[in-house]
Amino acid sequence: MNNSFFTKSLNPELIQSRIKALENGNVGFYSVGLYPASLAYNCAMQSAGVSLLLAPRPERELLGAFPEGSLDGMDEAHVASVIKMGTHVKAGVRVTNTLADLIERCELVVLSANSNHVELDLEEACRLREEMKREQVVLACLAGSFSHNQINNESYVLCEKQPNLAFFSGFHRHGALRNPFDSFTANFCHPNALTAMLGARMLDRLSPNIQVSSGVHNIEGQYIKAAKNMASIFAGFGYTYHHDNPGVLPTLLTLLLDQCLDQAATVSMCRNDRHGLYNQQPFSLTELGYGVQRIEAALARDGEMEKVRDHTFAQLTAMVADVRGSMMLPVCGKPTRNFQAGQVLAKKMKEEERCPHQMEELEEWCESDGLQKGGLEGLKSLRYWPQIVRNYSIPLNDSSMVNLLYMSIYGNQSSKGVAYSVMTESRELTNYCQESVRPTHSRRYAEALQNLDNSEAMDLIVNAVIADNGRRAIRDDSLLNDSEAVDKTPAYLRAMNVIETSL
Repeated sequence: MNNSFFTKSLNPELIQSRIKALENGNVGFYSVGLYPASLAYNCAMQSAGVSLLLAPRPERELLGAFPEGSLDGMDEAHVASVIKMGTHVKAGVRVTNTLADLIERCELVVLSANSNHVELDLEEACRLREEMKREQVVLACLAGSFSHNQINNESYVLCEKQPNLAFFSGFHRHGALRNPFDSFTANFCHPNALTAMLGARMLDRLSPNIQVSSGVHNIEGQYIKAAKNMASIFAGFGYTYHHDNPGVLPTLLTLLLDQCLDQAATVSMCRNDRHGLYNQQPFSLTELGYGVQRIEAALARDGEMEKVRDHTFAQLTAMVADVRGSMMLPVCGKPTRNFQAGQVLAKKMKEEERCPHQMEELEEWCESDGLQKGGLEGLKSLRYWPQIVRNYSIPLNDSSMVNLLYMSIYGNQSSKGVAYSVMTESRELTNYCQESVRPTHSRRYAEALQNLDNSEAMDLIVNAVIADNGRRAIRDDSLLNDSEAVDKTPAYLRAMNVIETSL
């Protein structure tokens, strides 16, 4: 998919004219959920929203995403401005904007639907661009969940399938966006640095309370968004269940943040266009505010570089703030919806003294607490987690917290019992946080089995067999019952064993 503000023309006058058009161009948000509607209200307060247009999905109300009663506390003039952003006059009658209207009148269109609709919306937007001869309208998304192909039964990050699709993300609380004194940061990401910079400038002009900077890691950015939605569920659980044990929280929250970034680093290494990300740009990435073009870490073993990790995207402050902010309990107002789902999970697990029987029961718990399951992207992402782990080869020690959360919902009865013990006992949870981040030895032996022609690999397997035979001989001579040995194994170690075996 081509997704650029410019044609392939080398004519300086045409390019200059195009840049001027972008400077005065409109930004459109299609499928107006709670976030775009709140952002539009912020723009109405600060700048009258003169360059922002909205278009709801068919048969949806423009302001229908706002909770009941919230419109009563809003300024009527600002609400009128938001309505004006989502409508236009046709034949003397004010009608609601459509996606086609945004393609026609905007230079940048953000497809703001969740993962249920965004892929179909993208297909329709591309069709309209071509039909209306508006191919230079840049398309972006902000879906924070994994996509799923039911035919192939595979899950993936949408920006991986469509690498030129832009991605817009930033931490926000919907109520804060309606506060005239609050502000937040965001990132507009695109694999081309120039497109990223121009798109960020257009979004940054929408409101003085919204600071948007540019970045090139759209795939990793979208992955971080999906990962942090799952992590914020665990954060909400931790805050609520372990509120009497505050020493657990710093360890838990730090690990959740670090693992989001570590997983994204692994996803970064899967990119086929990674080399071009740095070496085929119109200008150096330092011009976008990156301190250096690359931040890499390597694990060296026996003089060989085993793995390289790209953490350049970690310099996108708004991305990291999004993860950190979604895992915080705010001083005023409500936390994010995924955080609230974690709170519900904690309350019900304390009442029932068990994990949920299945995802459907957890969704029922959330809906009975006023949370619509359609807005809980973290739960959607969790549904496809095993496929994501395999698809991107996510190391288990970099995803141990999400693995434990997945186990508590999708594990069998025995596994759920182990997960319950780890999640609800602060000492077990602390031990799990400390031990689960260590690389598993099983990967070392799996690699050796694939390289038996290497003498060191063969020695490793031979020594393992000798050690195993010795252990069996000792065990056969002892009176120790196997079930007693299992019972004495700490819950956090049993949880790690189950995860390593199943994932």
